[in-house]
Parts: sequence; structure tokens; C-alpha cells
Amino acid sequence: MIGKKGGVAARQGVATKKGGRKGAAPKTFADAATVREIFSRLRAANPEPKGELEYINPYTLLVAVVLSAQATDAGVNKATRALFAAADTPQKMLGLGEERVRDYIKTIGLFRNKAKNVIALSEKLVAEHGGQVPRDAASLEALPGVGRKTANVVRNIAFGEPTIAVDTHLFRVSNRIPLARGKTPLEVEQGLMKIVPPEFLIHAHHWLILHGRYVCKARRPECEKCVIADLCASPEKTV
Repeated sequence: MIGKKGGVAARQGVATKKGGRKGAAPKTFADAATVREIFSRLRAANPEPKGELEYINPYTLLVAVVLSAQATDAGVNKATRALFAAADTPQKMLGLGEERVRDYIKTIGLFRNKAKNVIALSEKLVAEHGGQVPRDAASLEALPGVGRKTANVVRNIAFGEPTIAVDTHLFRVSNRIPLARGKTPLEVEQGLMKIVPPEFLIHAHHWLILHGRYVCKARRPECEKCVIADLCASPEKTV
């Protein structure tokens, strides 16, 4: 079962942050058996989860994820179908130019800044990586418009790396159940990386994102159709 603050976490020896207030409660994590059961059920319900952004290759995946910030996947897909038909490599994207890229993605929020980033990251890919999307996190995060979450999505989907990309859905679900609690996406990511069994890591963030998007919703979680409702300790449960 999932322990309360100072329960499972304390028994597992989870330390407080350095310099933290003396006697501060340790972070709460689900115990190993609960974590395994949660992911076993999510896997049984959806053995091969997929991200919902449409892409052709690692480059178009990278662009799609950059464009998805503060936008819905459906909205991004609607804009990128035509964009990627015209430009599916950084060289072709540079050939379009920023103004034409803007025209393709003008239905997406923050489209002006995003068009600028797409051109800038394309320039950097051509100049520094031979037009190829790098696999390592540091090189990805050095690209304009690319942060840790975007880099983790690309590394996971394009290259099969066992990363966890923490978006708003995953952040909510992990804190709510709780699996790994944290005040920031990085804390949640690091917590999950510690407790999720290796066999589940490649798909873990997809399961949690989809669960948060379609079941464990922000305003009213649909606990009546949740496959892990009995394992959840959230006070927001509706069943």
C-alpha cells in the first residue's frame, strides 16, 4: 500500500534535502509492491502506449514536441501535417524560412516565438550535428526551445531511452496517487526514476500521461473507470 508522509518513505530511508529543517517530513513514495502493481495494471490495459503527436522521423518529432508547449497535441497535429509535408528535415525547414513556418503554425499558441525556435534549432542541427537530431540530453537541451521535458520525450520515443518526461498530467498523477511526490517536475522525474522497475521505464511516462489526460483529470478524476483506484490514496478520489 501507499504510505502516508513519514510512513513508507521513512521506512525506505528516503532522506530529506540537505540543509532542510530539522525534523521535516521526508518525501512520500509508493512502496515497491504498489509501484509494480500500478504499472502492471497500466501495462495490461495498454501494452504498447504511444505518444499522440504525429511525426515522420526524429527531426519532425523534435519539432512537434517544441510546438506542443502550452498547446494540445490535436492542435499541433492539425498544423504540422501540412508543415511536415513541406519540410521534414532541418535543411527543408530552413528553405521555408521563418515567415512561412509561421504561416503553417499560426493556429498554435505562441506561434511567432515557436517559429523562431524551429528555425534556430534547425540552423544549429545543420551547423553542429550534420542535420541529425542528437541522442544525448546535453546536446538536445542546447537547442533553442528545447528543455528537459522535450529532450526526454525525444530520447524516449526516437531513440528508445528509458527516460521520464514530466508534463502537467504526469506531475499531477504522480503527486496525487502518490507515486513520487515533488514540488517541481525535476523532483518528480528523479523520484520516479528511483522507484519504477526497469521493465516499465520505457513506457512509464506514456502510461502516466495518458492516465492523467483521460482518467485522472485535473478537475474531476474519473475514478469509476480507473484500473488503479484501489491503490490510490488521494483525498480527491470520487469512489
